[in-house]
Amino acid sequence: MDYEKSLEDLEKAFLELREENKTIPIIVEGNKDIEALRKLGVSGEIISFNMGLSIPDFCDMIAQKYKHIILLTDWDKKGGYLCSTIKKNLESRVVCNTKYREIFATKSMIRTIEGLPSWIETLRKKLRLN
Repeated sequence: MDYEKSLEDLEKAFLELREENKTIPIIVEGNKDIEALRKLGVSGEIISFNMGLSIPDFCDMIAQKYKHIILLTDWDKKGGYLCSTIKKNLESRVVCNTKYREIFATKSMIRTIEGLPSWIETLRKKLRLN
């Protein structure tokens, strides 16, 4: 893995994500994901899926409030299921951006949002050592 390129791509994606999040909410799985994104400077609205609603009820609530969302579930099996199911439930009601989820999945060696701050720190340390 090219650590320098990965870090560069991750930092560029976070710059874009922070900007988009000023007007578009991010959907994550849980509170630890929210904390991780806050550590990385994401300051806009972030909504946790884990609020006790079924997927259809959660999607109905989102569709009533928003026209666009950024869907940022983990890229493990559960996160993949949630992403595809939420996207399908919101189809033709809400535009779902999954671009950042795809970037983070391909540019890191971790599988969760909550692991991103420590992964980025690890990359920075590796590059300082070289």
